[in-house]
Amino acid sequence: MICNLVRVTEISGVICSERGRIRRMIGIPKWGDRRSLESYWDLLVLLVQKELKVRYKKNVLGYVWSIANPLAFAFVYFFAFKVVMRINTEAYPLVLLSGLFPWQWYANTITTAPNYFISTSAIIRKVSFPLSTIPLAATLNNMLHFLFSVPVLVLMLFFYHRMPTVNWIYGLPLLIVIQTTTLYGISLMLSALNLFLRDIERVAQIIAQFAFFFTPIVYTVDLIPDRYLVLLPLNPAAPLMVSWRDLILNGQFDWMYVSISAGYALLFLGLGYWVFSKLSYRFAEVA
Repeated sequence: MICNLVRVTEISGVICSERGRIRRMIGIPKWGDRRSLESYWDLLVLLVQKELKVRYKKNVLGYVWSIANPLAFAFVYFFAFKVVMRINTEAYPLVLLSGLFPWQWYANTITTAPNYFISTSAIIRKVSFPLSTIPLAATLNNMLHFLFSVPVLVLMLFFYHRMPTVNWIYGLPLLIVIQTTTLYGISLMLSALNLFLRDIERVAQIIAQFAFFFTPIVYTVDLIPDRYLVLLPLNPAAPLMVSWRDLILNGQFDWMYVSISAGYALLFLGLGYWVFSKLSYRFAEVA
């Protein structure tokens, strides 16, 4: 009987140790442990700072590159749709930028997410740290670049004799949290899967290209025929992009679209963590 108790104790110790190892690998801090939370936060800040330094290293223009890409595309789409096709949309450059800036954050995260663990494979093999901080740091990095573009949107509003409303005070943080949660979940899933199936990277790029034209970015919701409007919520990006445009242009948004976006955020976060937790124990082998 004593031998059996010893065995049970040993097995329990192994299970607890393995649970602790998996918890550290996945990146779930002990919420009651202040030191654990502080270490997690310090690591996250360090990774975000590293990403910023790498992106802007030896770049003379620096901040300008955060807004140059959407501004260039806005010029192309303005010429194609407003000048050539003559779409009758008021303040069309502002309409374009109000969709392109949030979309840049969305698309950049999706297209780069598959390589998060591949690009850090040397660190993963040698250092033990919460791996979930890598996708989170990259998502937050792209979020910062979106925040850098907000002053440009404000200037464009003033140019068209408009201004931000009081609803921005709660609307901006709300949509930022929803989009960050959505993209973090997607990043966890894509970065984990791509280690085992490298085609995920190309699939993500194709999906991002298709999603761009199926999302009201270069056109507005009122241009969508009524018979197709009911399909809009089936596109996870569409309700969120519509909410961003409504907030930026009109200072308000449709709470139905915001609720749908929040539902997608929780869905992707749960799915992403499930995929990540199932595969993370083999990262060091395949990275």
